[in-house]
Amino acid sequence: MSTNPPQGFLFSACAAGIKASGKPDLALALVPEGASAAAMFTRNQIVAAPVIVGREHLRRGQGLMRALIVNAGNANCATGKQGLKAATSVCRGLAKQIQVSPHRVFPSSTGIIGVQLPVEKIHAALPQLVSSATAGEHAFDQFANAILTTDTHKKVAAQSITFNQTQVILAGVAKGAGMIHPNMATMLVYLFTDLAASPRELQTCLKEAADQSFNNISIDGDTSTNDTALLLASGKSGVQLKSVRNEFLTSLTKVCRSLAGQIVADGEGVKHVVRLNIEQARTRGEARQIGRAIANSPLVKTAWAGADPNWGRILAAIGYSGVKINPERINIYLGEQQICRHGAACPFDHDRAHAYMSEPVYEIRIALGAGGAALEFLSCDLTAEYVRINADYSS
Repeated sequence: MSTNPPQGFLFSACAAGIKASGKPDLALALVPEGASAAAMFTRNQIVAAPVIVGREHLRRGQGLMRALIVNAGNANCATGKQGLKAATSVCRGLAKQIQVSPHRVFPSSTGIIGVQLPVEKIHAALPQLVSSATAGEHAFDQFANAILTTDTHKKVAAQSITFNQTQVILAGVAKGAGMIHPNMATMLVYLFTDLAASPRELQTCLKEAADQSFNNISIDGDTSTNDTALLLASGKSGVQLKSVRNEFLTSLTKVCRSLAGQIVADGEGVKHVVRLNIEQARTRGEARQIGRAIANSPLVKTAWAGADPNWGRILAAIGYSGVKINPERINIYLGEQQICRHGAACPFDHDRAHAYMSEPVYEIRIALGAGGAALEFLSCDLTAEYVRINADYSS
């Protein structure tokens, strides 16, 4: 799928030699006239150098950015003072190329932890990266492909809205296939729009959209050290956010939900995507807490891998989620079939249930009988292929 990016952005990518495979591993997004920026980051207490530098640059630049640079193949995490110097050096090198202050450059990295970033390779690639930056679908696709690690394909999504015959475009790109867990930002996501908005306005919208998308997914229960979601607005459409706030927030949420779904579907070793619909919770927070407990249970996830309708494992996960529940009010449905009634066994067609769970995407609905809050939580199975991928990752 190709995606037409918004006005005001130029993109490029190249193979800088960071990945041993020789595949593209360095991506650039330029905003010649600048952009308002908002971001959300990992809540892991171990944070990568580019996250530290990115936060500082957003603060110093008061949310105004001119460039985003992303490298794959190296997380630049747990690399000490040298790692911070490396992230800062990359920003300075790019800033010099485009003649802006270093704090107008936002860095991101993804890949293996504990290996020093090969800064000299990035510096050598910068002139080509800058000179080849162009607008359009092809350049955007190159950017999307260059940020991947164990992903099997790029992840992009787009929406547009019209105000007074002027079109506003929102396009997003993401990477992520492992270490995906809901803790603000969740993976690397970059969102671009030509709407005109302040950093504060963007931050509010990004938080609302992430709360309905990226914070409701889990592949393996691990939260990365590099997680970043960045929203950039060039303002080139001339349409002000306050004029289309509801429409923009709806579009932003759709893009984020699409990217979140693509990440789960491309999870490492995933054979089945499971849509957990948690209903009748007291609050959305409690619904999310229960969804998270179910989605991160190895026993539940291996049952999903085997298409085994073992509802008892789901019920047990609800019980230890930390949310106060009344077991006798819980009902669980697998597709159209009820498989647990009032917290106990009930008759259902096991063969039909197994066939339904053999499909690549299916739904499990859980009614808690406690209130009116609900949310959809995306997760997946846990397969032997996931173990193989992660056992061999650093070798």
